[in-house]
Parts: sequence; structure tokens; C-alpha cells
Amino acid sequence: MFTGLVEGVGQITELTPQGSGFLIRIKTSFNLKGTKVGDSIAVDGVCLTVVQLEPQAFRAQLSPETISRTTFKLKKVGDLVNLERALKLGDRLGGHLVTGHVDGVGAIKRIAKMGDYTLIEISIPKDLIQYLVPKGSIAVDGISLTINEVLEDAIRLMIIPHTLAVTTLGVKRVGDLVNLEVDVIAKMVHRFLKPYLSKVEEEKSLLTVEFLKEHGFV
Repeated sequence: MFTGLVEGVGQITELTPQGSGFLIRIKTSFNLKGTKVGDSIAVDGVCLTVVQLEPQAFRAQLSPETISRTTFKLKKVGDLVNLERALKLGDRLGGHLVTGHVDGVGAIKRIAKMGDYTLIEISIPKDLIQYLVPKGSIAVDGISLTINEVLEDAIRLMIIPHTLAVTTLGVKRVGDLVNLEVDVIAKMVHRFLKPYLSKVEEEKSLLTVEFLKEHGFV
């Protein structure tokens, strides 16, 4: 489990084919003291397992599933990635609960300066938009962000200068793809309420003028 508060930016230094997947080496901008082989690290929001460890680099395996469902299918040596080590029990939860299980991929549609801040608009897959609300949370490439506005097929975010400076959002361009993970609590609430929501919609469809006349309300 992660918080979406990026610990540092890393750089991909190796991408080696391994069976039907890849072995990836990432150089970190921080010391990995306390990290062990087998630990989880979120890389651009994707939970990966450390299989080899150096003081300031690690290797992880990319499965075909991970490659097909995330932006890793487009990654190359030299690319920068957001990094966050797994949350420890008792740590402050400054962002929101992030699992590292990517729900989908979106594209940056617009980047606009708004004074000191930056507005970023990102397209959202149709099956994910139902989980998003204004002032709700979303993880974009592993960064916990607050949604400012929900459109029909996109969201708008207002990014503070600090976030641009310490994450890869500062080097993103229009057209770039990003990993998306919606709030897991929103997904669970939607799943629990879905049967009742469909029932409400069904009952609303029965509430017609003819029905009201028949029962003496009109």
C-alpha cells in the first residue's frame, strides 16, 4: 500500500528482455537504506517487487500483464519515473490510499499555466469516469492528486509548483500517456451501491404522469 506522495524521481538505466517480460533497472535519487529484496516500490504508480538491490538502484521484473496494462509498454532507457516505497504501519498518510494496481491509462490533453499553478487535463477511460468526483482523489503516475473538475471523458487538475518540481509531471507534454488508479474506497462504495442505484433508476422510470393520475396524485 502507498500514499501517492512521491519519494523521489528515478531513471530507467536498463530494460532487459526476460522470457515474455522484462527485467528493469532503476537508479534512484535517494538512498535505498532499509529496503530489502522482496519489498514493493511503486514505479509511476505501478507496484513492483524488488528482485535485486544496490545502494541507489534496484531491479524488478515486468510481467506481460504489467506491460500491456500500463505505460511500461512505451518506456525506454533514460526515461524518468516517480518512485515511492511501500507505506509502513504507523506512517503518516499524507495523500490517499494507493494500491499500485493501475486501473487504466489516460492521455494528457491540455497543459495551461494559471499564474504560479498549472492546469492539466487528462482523458479518462469510460469505465473509470464513474468513480471520479470533484475534490476526490486520483493517482496519476503514482502521484496523489485532487480532482478539480470532472468532464464527460476527462478530468482537470490544478498542480502546485512543488509537485511539478519533485515529480515527472514537470516534464510531461500534451499527448503523453499516464497511469491512472482511481480511489479504491470510491470503487468499493460504488460496487456496494450499484444494485440499489439500478433499483432506484428502475423505480424512477415507473414514476410517470399516467402512474400519478392512476393513483390520484394528479
